[in-house]
Amino acid sequence: MTDWLPLSPAERSVAIEVLVHGPLSRTGLARRLGLSQGSLTRLTKPLIESGLLVEAPGTGGGTQARQGRPSQPLGVVADSCSFLGFKITADMVYGVVTTLRSEVTARLDRPLASHAPDAVAGLVAELAAELAGGRPAPAGIGIGVGGLVRERVVVEDSPFLGWRDVPLAALVQERTALPVVVENDVAALAEAETWFGAGRGLDRFAVLTIGAGIGYGLVLGGRRVPFAEEGRGFGRHWIIDPHGPLTPDGARGSAVSLLTIPGIEYQVRAATGRDTSYEEILTGACAGEPMASRVVDEAARALGTLVAQIANFALPQKILLAGEGVGLMDVAGNTVHETIRAHRHPLAAPVDLETKVSDFHDWARGAAVLAIQVLVLGEGPV
Repeated sequence: MTDWLPLSPAERSVAIEVLVHGPLSRTGLARRLGLSQGSLTRLTKPLIESGLLVEAPGTGGGTQARQGRPSQPLGVVADSCSFLGFKITADMVYGVVTTLRSEVTARLDRPLASHAPDAVAGLVAELAAELAGGRPAPAGIGIGVGGLVRERVVVEDSPFLGWRDVPLAALVQERTALPVVVENDVAALAEAETWFGAGRGLDRFAVLTIGAGIGYGLVLGGRRVPFAEEGRGFGRHWIIDPHGPLTPDGARGSAVSLLTIPGIEYQVRAATGRDTSYEEILTGACAGEPMASRVVDEAARALGTLVAQIANFALPQKILLAGEGVGLMDVAGNTVHETIRAHRHPLAAPVDLETKVSDFHDWARGAAVLAIQVLVLGEGPV
C-alpha cells in the first residue's frame, strides 16, 4: 500500500502531529509530544527514510540541532499517495481525489440512475477508476452517506437511498481492490474539520449542518463523540417551538420542520399552493415578500435557538455551520445572531460561529479524510 506502513503507536503519534499541525520544528514537535530529542530522532528517522516525512524549507524558528546547525522543520510528503472520497446523495455521486493532507486535486460527479446497491457500488468503482488515472496510486476510499452506518462498513439505514443493512464497503472493495471505509456524512465532515479544518487544534468543537436534514457532530478532547442516534434524523424530534409548523418529515415545531430546505419549501407551498425553490424563497425574503419573509424569519430564529442550545450545553470553543442551507445566513444572519444572544446569559462570551459555504465536494473530501485517518491511525477496515 505505502512504503511507510505499518507504523508503531509512537511513530503514529509523530506522523499525526506533523500531518495535522506541520511543518513543525523538531524542538516544537518534541515539546508537543513530551519526548526527548533522542526519542524524537529515533522515531522520525524511519519516517524520513521511508518518505513519509521530509525536512521542509526553513530554519524551524532558529532552533539548533545537536551538531550546531539550524534545524529544519519536518513536514509530510503530501503527494506520496492519494485518497478517494465520495458523497452519495439520492440522485448523485460526488467524487474527489485528495493528497495525504486532504487537499483536493480533482473532482468528478455522475448522476445516480438507480438506488440498487450493486448499481451504486458499480458507479462508485467507475468514478474511482477515472479519478485514479494519472495520479499517485490511491491508498484507500472513503464514502459518506446520509443515514446510520454500522462499524464503518455497513449502511444500516439510509432513508435517502431506501437502504437497510447494505454492506457497501465490501461491495465497493470487491470492485476496486482498494480498502474502503463508510461513514455517516455528517460524521465524516466533523472528522475532516477536526483534523484539517475549522476544528483543528480545538479541544471542544461542534458541527451543525442544515440542508435536506439536520446534522450534528460533537468533538470533545479533540475526538469526535460517536452516538447511537447518529444518522437517524434526530432533528425531527429536536423541538424548538411546540406551536410551530407541522411538516410531513418532522414533529410540530421541530428543527426539521422549521429549518430544513424541504421543511421551508413545504411551508411556503402549503400557504401559497405554489412550488417555490429554497433559493427563490430566500430571494423573496430579501425582496420583502410577506410569506417568504415570515418563513425565513422563523427559520433564522430556529437556527439561532439551536446554536444557543449547543453553546449552552456542549460549551464548544467554536461551532461550524455547514450544509447546502447556509444561504439562510446571508439573508437573515442578523436575526440568527440576535436570537443566539437572547438565549444566552447576558455576560456569556460571544459564540464563535463559523459559516462554511460548501458544496457536496466538501462532503466527499470529508469522506476521503476518513480513509486518511484509518490508514494513518492503523484502525478499522482499511
